[in-house]
Amino acid sequence: MNYALQRSALRDLYDKVVAGQRISDEDALRLFESKDLHAVGAIADFARRRKVGDRASFIVNRYINYSNYCILSCEFCAFARKQRDADGFQYSVEEIVRMGREALRLGITELHIVGGLHPSLPFSFYTEMLRGLKTLAPRLQLKCFTAIEILHLAWLARTSVRESLAALRAAGLDALTGGGAEIFRPEVRSQIAKGKESAEEYLDVHRTWHRMGQRSTCTMLYGHVESLADRVDHLRRLRELQDETRGFVGFIPLAYHPENNRIPVAQPPTGFDSLRTLAVSRIYLDNFDHVTAYWVGLGFKLAQIALSFGADDLHGTILDERIFQMAGGTSGQSQTEAAMVKAIREAGLVPVQRNTFYEPIKVWDSASALETNPPPERSRVLEDNLATG
Repeated sequence: MNYALQRSALRDLYDKVVAGQRISDEDALRLFESKDLHAVGAIADFARRRKVGDRASFIVNRYINYSNYCILSCEFCAFARKQRDADGFQYSVEEIVRMGREALRLGITELHIVGGLHPSLPFSFYTEMLRGLKTLAPRLQLKCFTAIEILHLAWLARTSVRESLAALRAAGLDALTGGGAEIFRPEVRSQIAKGKESAEEYLDVHRTWHRMGQRSTCTMLYGHVESLADRVDHLRRLRELQDETRGFVGFIPLAYHPENNRIPVAQPPTGFDSLRTLAVSRIYLDNFDHVTAYWVGLGFKLAQIALSFGADDLHGTILDERIFQMAGGTSGQSQTEAAMVKAIREAGLVPVQRNTFYEPIKVWDSASALETNPPPERSRVLEDNLATG
């Protein structure tokens, strides 16, 4: 046992986790309130190793934001623009397909595509975009749209959420992104994202997608006006939905960047708070296999340290990330595959290049990369889901 845990006031929670018992909301709040970061991290590291062993992953991907025009005005968002704004942008389907083609030459396996709630683009724009990208390469996986975008698209199509998701899936959508969760507590949500979907609506979009046999990620935006109890409430709702559907492949905590928005924050997330949040998430979300340290928001070096605090994934190489950069992020817009492998090895773990569903594509041993194929069972399941709807 870690020496810090032998003497820690959190020893009972370590024993609980080792015994395979689920921690309570009260336990999670204790962990959030603890100043013993080493002990919290040691519990999380044990939980991570039990889930995934000595592997840590990343994905080779590119971000494409098709437009930043948005009908909402979320207080925390530095990305959205109105059509009257000089720095707004909107890409055509042809331009997006060209970006995808160029990114494929760099070896990507995933396009991560989100945008604002555009005031005038028709539903057909989104299906044509997906179809155009799907023609580029069989290996390309399309992870697109937040829950609020799906609600917006259903409104555009004058159909139900399920019918809209089915149409997008038929056009080529492979997975939903987890963005837009922010903090679920209504009182907080009304302060930072008034007019956005409710927690129930966010969760129901993902529930519907999961019931269609599909997968998604989920997020939590922390370090603004929420309390530690609000974070626990947020995690509880995600854990409950995961108990119900088992449809989330990973959880991604997102550190708030206060520089270019309208929410005043006296103390933005520190490194201590970010490591603690990742660690508590790993311990509490016992039905999630993967927890991602999003290096764009954390910084690459802190994300590397997070691999010892419960995280098992560094997200992606992420060519051309804009949302965090426009919010004031300074971590850069891309990392190389070599940098990812080096960072994971330095953390004492085995690097794995993964696909959208956290399935291995390459595994690096001590000397070389060993090629593997995505599990055939996964492919059959997806084909069956597409056939049955």
